[in-house]
Amino acid sequence: MDATSRVGALLLCRAQPETVRTVAPLLRERMLLAPAGEGWSVLVPEGKPWQGGPAGQSPGGEAADPVDRVLGGWATALAVGSAWPVLALWWDGDRAGYTLAAGFRRPVGYVWLADGTPAGEDEAMRTFAERLGLDPVPDVQALEALTRPDPEADARARLRGLLAVLTRIGLQLPPGLDPGEPSRGLTAGAEMRPEAERIAGTGWRDAVKAELAAVESGSLGPWMRGPRARVLAGAQLAAGLPLALWGAGRRSGGWVFAGALLMVHGALGLAYDRIRDEGADG
Repeated sequence: MDATSRVGALLLCRAQPETVRTVAPLLRERMLLAPAGEGWSVLVPEGKPWQGGPAGQSPGGEAADPVDRVLGGWATALAVGSAWPVLALWWDGDRAGYTLAAGFRRPVGYVWLADGTPAGEDEAMRTFAERLGLDPVPDVQALEALTRPDPEADARARLRGLLAVLTRIGLQLPPGLDPGEPSRGLTAGAEMRPEAERIAGTGWRDAVKAELAAVESGSLGPWMRGPRARVLAGAQLAAGLPLALWGAGRRSGGWVFAGALLMVHGALGLAYDRIRDEGADG
């Protein structure tokens, strides 16, 4: 089995599928969406943009980003402006890990080598627990155990241990979506679920309109108009440009995408009333 065939990834969103459905098209990737427990959803990428070849190269012909960068950018893009966090799980032939994105806060992540050797910072687990509202004693202890050497636990077992802790806050992955499986197996597993649905990419304008409508009806609604909306939009613009430039310097398409999405959010936020009026006229 070659290295690329061992790559897999999942996006776990702490929101119901109907909420995730409105924002997932922003990623402009074909994905399968399914419920994943109480208050959770899972997105399974159908494509493999982290692989090389014609479908996995940038317009300039450079090799595709590794899976952790792609998933980190996707998680950040989904979490920006949302009231719910996004957890990206990823693995390849050499490593496995996660990235947790929540709003404008800096994403936090952890990595294990294929044999399960910890290769991250212990503080990341405590931040992870805090942002997801986990219990500061038993849950943090269980997470910190994943950062200690264990010759019996490989990278796949580490990810399963992480998910076991998250079951305490409602996460329950559907059968067939087992961490460590290659992308093809994950897609096949998701397709077998009768509740799964396909998400296709759409145009920026339509997708962002849909997201603005969803956010307006939720906890961020009061921030969508008036002075607070302009402050929020300005902050998005200010944060998006340096993030996109940083991603471009690292040739990381995922982070360029996240920065560009922030700028789009900010620009459309400043023109929100006009966009909503156009939507009403339509």
